[in-house]
Amino acid sequence: MRILLTNDDGINAPGLAVLETIAGDLAGPEGEVWVVAPAFEQSGVGHCISYTHPMMVAKLGEKRFAAEGSPADCVLAGLHDVMKDARPDLVLSGVNRGNNSAENTLYSGTIGGAMEAALQGVPAIALSQYFGPGNLGLDNPFEAAQRFGADLVRRILAAMPETQGDYRLFYNVNFPPVSADAVRGTRVAAQGFRRDTHFGVEPHSSPSGRRFLWIKGGYQHNPTAPGTDAAVNLDGYISVTPMRADLTAHDALEALKAIE
Repeated sequence: MRILLTNDDGINAPGLAVLETIAGDLAGPEGEVWVVAPAFEQSGVGHCISYTHPMMVAKLGEKRFAAEGSPADCVLAGLHDVMKDARPDLVLSGVNRGNNSAENTLYSGTIGGAMEAALQGVPAIALSQYFGPGNLGLDNPFEAAQRFGADLVRRILAAMPETQGDYRLFYNVNFPPVSADAVRGTRVAAQGFRRDTHFGVEPHSSPSGRRFLWIKGGYQHNPTAPGTDAAVNLDGYISVTPMRADLTAHDALEALKAIE
């Protein structure tokens, strides 16, 4: 198996090293693991692409590249430049430092990388490690992802439908905020919504008196509806959410026909 890796935390992120371990297990001794990751952190950029300016791509080692762009840029660079003569069989994005459950999915560069791979017709899975009191103090807070990641990816690939339509499926995996020994299993879960929490801004003034705004995330441990992603994560389960880039609200189409 030939696997392309990217992330949004940057080429030197510890979660990427965990993903390389997972990919090495999946690829096996006869396989290949390639890395094209952002040169600098790109958290929160979503599915952004550098459409109006070029990006520099630097070779750091054998099958290892850093790009001055977003995760989606990195996937494009991997598919159409770095690996153009031998496209990957699979794209993995992550392992993100922090969860990409619920509304975080919409902001996530980790998800953006997987989404771009799916739009390019390549199977793709985003992996994220929820952080909390149950794992932040561990020597390796990614140990749940590291222990269960490879086997879970194999099971997702085995269950992937052959016919997927124009908007190909990709998968959002979130490992719970607990130690590996405390993981209770896996749940297939819909994307949830955290009520009473949201992104906002926090103003600060510089020593020169200029005013700046920091984007500030909301509380991450509000559970979503029972059975949805963040709820099962906070209950100790790995969540797997199938996704598509089709943003159509299909349930609203019929009601909107009144305007025709």
